[in-house]
Amino acid sequence: MRVSVIGCGHLGIPHAAAMAEIGHEVLGVDLDHTKIDRLNAGQCPIYEDGLPELLATHTSSGRLRFTTDITEAAAFADVHFLAVGTPIDADGRSYDTGQVFGAARALAPQLRRPCVIIGKSTVTVGTTRTLAALVARLAPAGSDVEVVWNPEFLREGHAIDDTLRPDRIVAGVPSPHAEDVVRKVYAPLLENKVPLYVTDPATAELIKGAANAYLGMKISFINGVADMCAAAGADITQLTEAIGLDPRIGRGGLNSGPGYGGGCLPKDIRAFTASAEALGALDAAALLHAAEHVNESRPAAALRLVEQTLGRPVTGAKVTVWGASFKAGTDDVRESPALAIATLMQQHDAVVTVHDPHAVPTALARYPQLDYDQDLETSVKDAELIVLATEWKHFRDADPRRLAAFVAQPVMVDLRNIIDADTWRAAGWTVRQLGRPATHP
Repeated sequence: MRVSVIGCGHLGIPHAAAMAEIGHEVLGVDLDHTKIDRLNAGQCPIYEDGLPELLATHTSSGRLRFTTDITEAAAFADVHFLAVGTPIDADGRSYDTGQVFGAARALAPQLRRPCVIIGKSTVTVGTTRTLAALVARLAPAGSDVEVVWNPEFLREGHAIDDTLRPDRIVAGVPSPHAEDVVRKVYAPLLENKVPLYVTDPATAELIKGAANAYLGMKISFINGVADMCAAAGADITQLTEAIGLDPRIGRGGLNSGPGYGGGCLPKDIRAFTASAEALGALDAAALLHAAEHVNESRPAAALRLVEQTLGRPVTGAKVTVWGASFKAGTDDVRESPALAIATLMQQHDAVVTVHDPHAVPTALARYPQLDYDQDLETSVKDAELIVLATEWKHFRDADPRRLAAFVAQPVMVDLRNIIDADTWRAAGWTVRQLGRPATHP
């Protein structure tokens, strides 16, 4: 099929590359001329595991190309994916859908034959209905242009795998014909037994919000329990493994850490909370507010653990933070817990250096007040303490004996519980891990 992907960011670029991978001819659309030139040259403007290779493969083959011309996309494709951003609105609680409606207003007047617009962005319930009415009014093809909502469930750092091998596909459709188009677009995935859930558009919109809100609550729950373990001298990793064996609970999403971040979970939970309040579901809203509160408290909890480990306030201490991206596998630093912790320590007059294997350029652009180092070993030179805040394999596999020669004091605070603490201690390091006793079996 010929498809367009409108919006070339953390959602649109992986989706466009994956659609080319499953056999479609794909045209990506974005207003940024510099970005489009880079993409057409096979250069990826974002870091996402596996994406640069897939992009280079399909731009070279001609199956995937990019343009700034929405008219070209309208003439080219019969299916148009909307993958533009929906940042949090000025009120801090709802989505700014300006890019969604802006893209539709630009595209619709060019649509002169039947086609389907498939929304991927995360939106407030009811958006599809409003957008469909707008498109029907503006498109020369009128009601022959249908709007489907097909929310993404991508994990940044795993976006390619989650697009090619998703655990489910959800499509909110207005008609049997629109459902047929969705089935045709995703036919290679459906042949591999990926389940397709066909709903009305409002249910599809709420499914995405509910999924992310539940995940956020699960993360906040286990982080709250990690605080209890720290106070009781218990071990969060043993606790997590034990309760995760219960199939009603499950192990996924139960890793304690410095909190959730990125471009999805924080804003999705805020917006879902606002929707609950607007719909009068006040008990649900209260539960979601509690999850937000726990997440917002994580930088302060991390600072307490750092100061307990140092045995004094961080004022004047030379600290290295390992991690800038909000999670491993991506260079996305939006609402990064690692950078929130680094910023908080700097505000308490610590001397902070940040190192990340991929996200230093994006972090520097958003947090220019922090100091950065591109090299693992030089980043820890003369450090009194290292804070491991993003779960990169690069950090887990670091050699503690070699690093001991660079630091002022061999002290590690592992907020992700990913290093082998016994190995580091044997190399002469003091190690504290989140929600675990200072010394554990």
